[in-house]
Amino acid sequence: MGRRQPTEDSLGESSRPACKPGGRRHHLPSSEDAQAVDSDVVDAVLRTARAVLADRVDEALRSDVLFCEELARRVADFTLEGGKRMRPRLLWWGMRSCGAAETAAALRLGVALELIQSCALIHDDVMDRSRLRRGKPAVHIGLAERAGLSPDSERGYVFGTSAAVLAGDLALAWADDTVAETVLSAVQRRRIGALWRAMRTEMVAGQYLDLRGQVSGESSVAQALRTACLKSASYSVERPLALGAALAGANERTTDALRSAGRCAGIAFQLRDDLLGVFGDPGLTGKPSGDDIREGKPTYLLAVARRWAEAAGDEQALALLGRVTGNADLTEEDLADVRGVLEVTGVRAHVERKAERLQDHAVRRLGQAVDVDAHGGRQLLDLLRTVSGERTGHSPTAGETGGRGSGAAGVSSVLIAAEGGGAG
Repeated sequence: MGRRQPTEDSLGESSRPACKPGGRRHHLPSSEDAQAVDSDVVDAVLRTARAVLADRVDEALRSDVLFCEELARRVADFTLEGGKRMRPRLLWWGMRSCGAAETAAALRLGVALELIQSCALIHDDVMDRSRLRRGKPAVHIGLAERAGLSPDSERGYVFGTSAAVLAGDLALAWADDTVAETVLSAVQRRRIGALWRAMRTEMVAGQYLDLRGQVSGESSVAQALRTACLKSASYSVERPLALGAALAGANERTTDALRSAGRCAGIAFQLRDDLLGVFGDPGLTGKPSGDDIREGKPTYLLAVARRWAEAAGDEQALALLGRVTGNADLTEEDLADVRGVLEVTGVRAHVERKAERLQDHAVRRLGQAVDVDAHGGRQLLDLLRTVSGERTGHSPTAGETGGRGSGAAGVSSVLIAAEGGGAG
C-alpha cells in the first residue's frame, strides 16, 4: 500500500506533462515488478499516470497549442496533483488478493480511474458552484482567471463553467482511451469493458439523482440509499474491486463477494460522511458544517429524519426540516436546531449503527472472497476498513468517501437484513 501521499510540491514542475513534443517518458512497470508496486502503489500509479498523460498532452499539442496549454495541461495537472488514489489502490489490492500480478494493466486501469474521477470532480464543482478543490481554485475558477476574466463576473462565470465542462469531457475521453489502449486478453477485455461501461453510467446516474433530489426537496429512504450507492459506493469502491477481480480472472463467487464487500464499505463511508456534514468539525473536515443541508442534498440522514418525524407526528421537526433543507441562508442557530432533532430522536445514533453494521458486513464478505491472512487479502482488509471509516460512537471523525445481489437494490436488502428488518 502507498506509504505517502504525494503533494503538488512533491510532484514538481519538471515531472508534469508540458505542451511540447518529445517529452521524457517514464518507465512503465512490468508484471515482474508486482512486489515493488506492493510497497508503494500510489507512487507506481503516479509514475504510470505521468507517462500516460505525457502522451495525452503531446496529442493535444498536435491539435492546438493554446488548447494544450490552457485546457489539456490543466486536466493533466489536476489529475496528478491531488487525491488519495483510493480507487487505483482498491483495484490493485483486489487483483493482488486474488493472487494475480497483471501489473502494467492494473496500473493503467488505475490511471483511467483517476481520470474519470477528475471528470467527476471538475463537473461536480461546476454543479455545486464550489470555488475551491484540494485547497486551490476549482478548475472553472482557474480557467476563468487564466483567460484574464473575473470568475465573479457574468462573462467570467459563463466562460469558466463552460470551459470546465470541456475539461471534464476531456478527462473522460482520456480515461476511455487509456482503457482501450491497455493490453488485455480477450476474456479480460470483455469483462473489463462491461464493468467500465456500467461504472460510467452509474456515476452519471448517481449525480443526476443527487441533483434531482435537490430540486424536488424530497427523497425517500430508499431513494437516498440508491443515490448513495450509485454516486459513491459503486463507482468508488465496488467497481474498482470488480475491475481488479476481472484482471485476476476471479470466478463469479469470488467476484460477487468482493463486490458485496465494496458496496457495504462504500455505503458505510457515505453514511459517515453525511454525519460529518452536519456534526463534523470544519477544522478537520475542511468544509463548513451544514453544507449538505444548505444545498438540499438528498442524504440518507435527512431522509430518515423526515420519515421518523412523519411516523411520530412531530410537526415541529417536520417544519424545521422543511424550512432549512435547501436554504442557502442556513444560520448556526438553525444548524444547532437540526442537530438537536437528530440527537433527541435517535436518528444520529441509528445512522451510526447502520454504518457500523455495514462495515462489519463488508469485512465478513471480504473474508468469504479472499484469504485475509495472506498479504494481498490483509492489505485489502485494511483498505476497506479505511474506506468505511472508524467506528464513530457519537463523535464522528474525518475519513478520506449479504447476498449476491448487485447495485442499489442489493445494498438496500443488506441494510434491512443488517437491522433484522424494519423501516429505515
